[in-house]
Amino acid sequence: MVAYLNVILRLTIWFLLTANFSVANIIIGVSVALLLPGIPKVSGKLKDWLRVLWEIIVAVPQAYIEAFEIIFRPHNYEDVTLEQVKPRRTPGLIFLDIFLITFTPKTIVLKYHEAGWYEVHWVRRRKQA
Repeated sequence: MVAYLNVILRLTIWFLLTANFSVANIIIGVSVALLLPGIPKVSGKLKDWLRVLWEIIVAVPQAYIEAFEIIFRPHNYEDVTLEQVKPRRTPGLIFLDIFLITFTPKTIVLKYHEAGWYEVHWVRRRKQA
């Protein structure tokens, strides 16, 4: 079942990129979707995925609030910190963590260290003690 969804996702991306539904393009798209290597099976806990989904839902209003704060109140200080990756994170969850940090206007991930750290750039109103 997951393999079919993976092929459908790849075909959808193919058709969005090419915007062409000719017979030749459909054959090429199906061939590419089937020939691309599969994603290695790394199981993540459902609880972790649901937590990240909730964090995404919460991040959208937070991003708007932070954007208005930056517009109406100056943020003159910058800071770079190292934040530790939560334990037992799959590559997909690490990607979503980086996405969430970067999605909000006041923070951006500069670098992901394989040792389990994110290098995060912050924009702040006041100097942190």
